[in-house]
Amino acid sequence: MKAYLKNLVELNDNRPSRVFAYFIQFLIVFSVITFSIETLPDLKPQTKVVLNAIEAFCVVVFTFEYLARIYVADNKPKFIFSFFGIVDLLAILPFYLSFGIDLRSLRLLRMFRLFRLFKMMRYNKAMKHFAQAMLVAKEQIILFMIITLMLIYFAAVGIYYFENEAQPEHFTSIFDSLWWSIVTLTTVGYGDVYPITVGGRIFTFFILMIGLGIVAIPTGIISSSLTKAVEPNEDEALK
Repeated sequence: MKAYLKNLVELNDNRPSRVFAYFIQFLIVFSVITFSIETLPDLKPQTKVVLNAIEAFCVVVFTFEYLARIYVADNKPKFIFSFFGIVDLLAILPFYLSFGIDLRSLRLLRMFRLFRLFKMMRYNKAMKHFAQAMLVAKEQIILFMIITLMLIYFAAVGIYYFENEAQPEHFTSIFDSLWWSIVTLTTVGYGDVYPITVGGRIFTFFILMIGLGIVAIPTGIISSSLTKAVEPNEDEALK
């Protein structure tokens, strides 16, 4: 039985494994669609019953998959605390917790059902390559995030000193200035808060130039890592 389950739940080059993988992928997409339908206003009681039944069925299947993977894992603690182990748990946990939690918290809890989308990474080669690329580039990405946070704080401090006296209602403190700093460095620019002094506008110009570079840097890092992740697989396919 253990060998059969291992052959079924782990993606192997055999028909039962492929059918099971396609079935799980279908349920993931289907459950996300029904999750979206639940947010529609004025749903009929009959529709809600059907949606709840679909959700229960999906959770039963996902629970079977999760427990089966623990059962067949060679190192059970390693799987449980692995990325996919945590994702599998978060995919089913909201359903079971909803039975004993305050209804006011239930809506927030249901949001965690979106973790089911991460289960697709187990079955999709392109998503696997992306996950490998993120692992390859994790040090560069962490360094980039640290530098970005430093720049956000620097921009908030700078705009505070330029605009505080002119716009005390918008730039009350450095903490209030952080909102402007984030939307400016990310080049979003909502326009709800903007500089009106000459010094503030000149400072904003340089921050915007830096922001353009911030948007481009992670794209280059991930693209380079994706190339490194895909190349070994292409070489194996050619062989």
